[in-house]
Amino acid sequence: MSQKNKEIVEKVNAAFAENNPQVFLSNCAEDVTWTMVGEKTNKGKKAIEKWLAEMKDMEPPKFTVDKIIAESDSVVCCGDMTMKDKDGNVQNYSYCDIYGFEKDKITELTSYVIKNEKKGRTASV
Repeated sequence: MSQKNKEIVEKVNAAFAENNPQVFLSNCAEDVTWTMVGEKTNKGKKAIEKWLAEMKDMEPPKFTVDKIIAESDSVVCCGDMTMKDKDGNVQNYSYCDIYGFEKDKITELTSYVIKNEKKGRTASV
């Protein structure tokens, strides 16, 4: 079970890098919850789809995946990413995404994203 869930997360990450959120949505349960810790919680596939559509004109983040850990019905993915802010300046972040699964569908995603002032490697997926 955990290997299949890990493969789903890898596929979702690749799709996000290509600005294709439909792959993520197609792997979600209807009642999925996505929490951006300290920012926002979206409940339900339709709410998440609407939220992602609001960002469709933004350049997708570039990110590295440092680790993917799968255990039972959970997958943790972490690494670094770069995104442009509203003024077009590139900002560095570190992230940790925790996915919960039920019957091969994502039922929850909790994302921790923090600004990282370090200059270093450029994130890319």
